[in-house]
Amino acid sequence: MRSYKRGRGQGNNNYSYSSIRPSNNKGKIVVLLVILLLAAFAFFFANTLFGGKIPFMPATITFDDSLTEGEVAFIKDTLGDRELLANITIKAADSTSAPTAADENTIIYDVFLPTTDFYDARSNVSSGDEFTYTSIKDLKPANKVLSLDGNYYFDTFSRGAKFRTLTFESQNAGDIPSTIKKRLNLPTKDTTLSLMQTGVTALTRGMIDVLNQQDGDATYFSKNLKDFMSKADYTHMSNEVSFADNCSVTRTSTTLCSPTNMLDIIKDLDIDIIELTGNHNNDYSAEANLATIDTYLGLGIETFGGGKDAASAAKPYEISSKNSKVTLLGYNYSTSTVANGQGASEDYPGANIYNEDTAKSDIEKAKQAGDFVIVDIQYFECYSYPEDGGEYPQCDYPITGQEEFFHHLIDLGADMVVGTQAHQPQTYELYNGKPIYYGLGNLFFDQTYWPGTTRGYILTHYFHNGEYLQTRITPHQYDDTYQTKLMDEETSKWFLDRLADARTAQ
Repeated sequence: MRSYKRGRGQGNNNYSYSSIRPSNNKGKIVVLLVILLLAAFAFFFANTLFGGKIPFMPATITFDDSLTEGEVAFIKDTLGDRELLANITIKAADSTSAPTAADENTIIYDVFLPTTDFYDARSNVSSGDEFTYTSIKDLKPANKVLSLDGNYYFDTFSRGAKFRTLTFESQNAGDIPSTIKKRLNLPTKDTTLSLMQTGVTALTRGMIDVLNQQDGDATYFSKNLKDFMSKADYTHMSNEVSFADNCSVTRTSTTLCSPTNMLDIIKDLDIDIIELTGNHNNDYSAEANLATIDTYLGLGIETFGGGKDAASAAKPYEISSKNSKVTLLGYNYSTSTVANGQGASEDYPGANIYNEDTAKSDIEKAKQAGDFVIVDIQYFECYSYPEDGGEYPQCDYPITGQEEFFHHLIDLGADMVVGTQAHQPQTYELYNGKPIYYGLGNLFFDQTYWPGTTRGYILTHYFHNGEYLQTRITPHQYDDTYQTKLMDEETSKWFLDRLADARTAQ
C-alpha cells in the first residue's frame, strides 16, 4: 500500500513515495490485555497485603493567605480528622452581596452589620457616612442596626451588610462547605424569629364617620401598613375597644365601641396576637367583650393581658418558633379595677390587673423555661395636653412613677418592658443593658387635635437560636384621614431625636 505525500518541488507533479506495512493490531491487543491482567493482580495482592485498604497520597486542604488565623483555626477545629474526597483550596473574601444559593462552594463566614448607638436617631446610612460595622455574632442591645442605602439586613438577609465569604476550590469538596456552614449557624430568614409590637388601637369615634364615607371598607385605614406589617412572623396589636353590631358613638364619647366591619383592619394586617390590657374593652358591656374574644379565637388570633375571666386574662402568650422562645406578659397598672368593672374577675371579663407577687412569679417561671420575657404594661396616661391643640413635649417623658416602676420590672427579671398605654409616644432607654419603651403611641385612633397623638412607633424584635438580636423602631403617623403611614426618613429622624432628647433631659 502506498501513500502519497505532497513534496516541496515546484508545480503539482513533484511527489515523494513511501511504503506502509499493515500494522499488527492483534499483537497490540494481546499486550494490552496482559498489562490489564497484571494490574488487576497487583491491585488484588496490594489490597490483601494492606487489609483491604490501599494507601494513597491523602487529599489535603490548602489555606489561602486571604484567611485569618482565627478562620483557619475554626475550620480545622470543625473538620478534625475528616477524610477528604479531593484536594481543597479555601479562599476568603469580603463582599457587599451575599453568595447565591446556586454557588454551593461559597458560604458566608460572617455578616457585618452597619450599627450605631442605641439612641442614634438615624435609621439609614450610606457607605460614606459615619457608623460602625458589627459582626452579627456580637450584636448587643446597645447596637442599633441601620439600613444601608435603604436596605435593612433583617428584611432580606442578603443586602444591607458586608459579607465575609469562604470559597472551596476543589474537584469534589463533598459536604465540607455545608459542614462548616452548619457549625457557623448564622441567622437566616428561615431561622430568625420576628415579632412585631404596636401601640394603642381604638377603632372608634371619628374613624367610624370616615368608615361610612368609605362605604364600610375598613381596609382604607390599614392599606399603607399592610406590606410592612406582613413581614413579621408574629404581629401584635393592643386593641382597647370591643366590637358590637349596634355600635353607636359620637366624636366626644368616652364610652367606646367598634363596628364589626372594623375587624377587616385586623384581618388585613394579619394580626396574630391581641393584647387586652386596655381600659375600654367592657365599655359597651361584658357581653360585647366576650363576643369579641370569641371572634378573635375564631379567626385564629390569640389573646393575652385580658380575657373572659381572671384565669384566662392572666395567661401569658408563649411563642416557641424557629428554636426561640418568647413569653409576652400583659398587665393593667392603670385605672382598671375589678370594682369599676374594667378588670377581670373569677366570672367576669376584663383586663389582667397587676399584682406584684403574681408578676414576679410569672417572670420567674418564664425565665426558668429559658424564654425571653417581654412585659407589656397598660400604665397611666399623660393627660396634660394643651387646650390650644399644640405640641406638648412633656408627654414624651415617663410620667410620675413610671420610670421607677418599669425599672422595677427589669429588676424582677424581665428582658424588655413595653408601655402600651400611651396615646402620645414616649421615650425609650437601656436600663441595666435591657430595653424599655415607655409608650408606643397610637397606631389607629381619631386623636388629631394634638400633633403628638397622631404619631407612634412599631417595634420589630428579632431572635435567633434563643438569643435576642435586635429591635427595630419604625415610626408612623396619621392625619385627618386616619390612614396610618410610615414616616419618611427625614421625619423619622426628627421624631426619634425628639424622643432621645426626652430621655437625656430627665
